[in-house]
Amino acid sequence: MRDWSSARWSDLGHALRIAAVRRGLIGTMLIALGTISPAYLPRNSPWWTLLSSWRIEGAPAKIAGTVVTMGGLLLLMDAWFRLRPRHMRPDSAPGLQVYSDVKHWAVLALWSLPFLLAPPIFSGDAYSYAAQGWLVHNGINPYYYGPGVLPGAFADQVSWVWRNTPSPYGPLSMQISNLLLHVFGFDPYLSAVAQRIPAVVGVVLIAVFLPRIAVRLDIDPAFTAWFGTLNPLLIIDFVGGAHNDSLMMGLVVLGLWVATTPVRGGPVTTGGRWSAGGWWWLAAAAVIGLAATIKQPALLAAYVVPLISRRWSSLRVRETVITVTRVLVSFVVAGGVFALVSMATGLDFGWYNAVSVPGSVVTPAPASLFGQLVQAVLGFFELDPTGRAGVAFAHTLFLVIGGVVLTIGAVTIARRRPMAFISWGYLVVVLASPALHSWYMLWGGLALPLARPSARTVTIAIWVNVSLLGYDAIDMAWRNNGAAIAVAAVAASIFMTYHHQSVIKMPPREPGSAAHLVLAARQDQ
Repeated sequence: MRDWSSARWSDLGHALRIAAVRRGLIGTMLIALGTISPAYLPRNSPWWTLLSSWRIEGAPAKIAGTVVTMGGLLLLMDAWFRLRPRHMRPDSAPGLQVYSDVKHWAVLALWSLPFLLAPPIFSGDAYSYAAQGWLVHNGINPYYYGPGVLPGAFADQVSWVWRNTPSPYGPLSMQISNLLLHVFGFDPYLSAVAQRIPAVVGVVLIAVFLPRIAVRLDIDPAFTAWFGTLNPLLIIDFVGGAHNDSLMMGLVVLGLWVATTPVRGGPVTTGGRWSAGGWWWLAAAAVIGLAATIKQPALLAAYVVPLISRRWSSLRVRETVITVTRVLVSFVVAGGVFALVSMATGLDFGWYNAVSVPGSVVTPAPASLFGQLVQAVLGFFELDPTGRAGVAFAHTLFLVIGGVVLTIGAVTIARRRPMAFISWGYLVVVLASPALHSWYMLWGGLALPLARPSARTVTIAIWVNVSLLGYDAIDMAWRNNGAAIAVAAVAASIFMTYHHQSVIKMPPREPGSAAHLVLAARQDQ
């Protein structure tokens, strides 16, 4: 045990000696410091008392917080790029350095450390989680009532947009929030910060098992670790923002790892008996069902787990019947776990009444933006006195299109490339949904390396990453009346991304290229 502990401390110390890692750590420290500004702090937050006593709660604090946060974002992004697994072009910049033995978990731990005790970052959802736990504690079902039904400090922390809306989350998520209230003495602010605990558990599951899945499937584990676990979006939204999507995806990744157990050491089975590939996929389906009790979109992975160890090799009747039966059994197992936990928590299935809640506000979702455009046209011609017909039409249209695309992918891509389907499938779900947030994109983004993406796809994914971070930055700065600062920071991030993309090549996708990688991911023992 002592040797194991010493080795871990050694890994942390070695990572800290790397300039790029220290740069990222300074970045997250600055972001954590910048959150102590008016942008996302509720008025009853204890930080307001401190800011008021120092007389820095006005415009100077907003500008200073914005500047510090934008600087931290740029440092973190630059550090992430510098740790990217890469081959260097002959004409590459000579200052770029290659690190061969930096453990991804050590970098993740160091970069996450400043966020652990900081206020929720770039989002107020953690305050909603705590308020929903408070409702559960008082015998009020959050599926039917919003936090505002119980006036007080917990409700006051919640953004007014969500104060009177029911919860769309899974039942286990709200019972975890209820448990954290007991642990932290029913303190409203501490209970909100404590929502980071299950989020960190999710991040740990992702960091441990995502590279291991890559190893089992002969996919580059270093690139998987870099894009999937050191991604600034993951660190900021999952650790900093304390979103319950983190635990959901952590359990999904665990389920995928369980499902890959028969694959290890040999090729997958493409046909034959019902039990081909073993029965690990049933245990994986149960884990997926547990993930759905945190947030329901996890259920999509139940389609994939039986296909990981036994592909849908052809559309012939016998093969199709076997595969479809296994998929149905997977959904029954996952759905059964979800139903059992729902009944055990006493919250039943009322979440169905709140599925439209996330889409009730305008977000950058394609459906939402298109709906606003249609609504503007209808309003111009005075064709819709309700003011909602265009938005409702767009939401329905995108859901139908998403369902069609998902179905086509399920019988084409998923047949031979199930890991690719889980990544692209989640992205389709997100883009077709009425609401879009940066942490939603992590559903499919985490699994993108497992889809064996092309260099062009990775380039696009990186630019999407930068765009989402830029949107978060502008939203934060807008709340602090410092949008111009965010625009300058976004411009700098675009220049930085272009520079890094121009001097760095994607590593080859063959597993034997690991000797050339910048970041070393720990493999299965």
